[in-house]
Amino acid sequence: MNTMTIPAPGQLIVDVEDISLLKNLKNAISMLKGVVKVTIPRRQKLSSYELALKDLDEGRVYEAKDVDDLFNQIFSGNDEEV
Repeated sequence: MNTMTIPAPGQLIVDVEDISLLKNLKNAISMLKGVVKVTIPRRQKLSSYELALKDLDEGRVYEAKDVDDLFNQIFSGNDEEV
């Protein structure tokens, strides 16, 4: 009995800084011989909670003495970080 092995498809993961290039890269890669499928995964949308945690991690935290101070900062554009 002869057995034939079928190679598993390979994957290539490319990290791109400028997402505006994705469409052009997808088109270019799809023109290569042997490329069966090119997909661009959708970016995951973060929940409000996850966005708030990201703000904390990246230092976008502000402090106000009271509600009046908060409104003064919001409407005056004063964004002194703590």
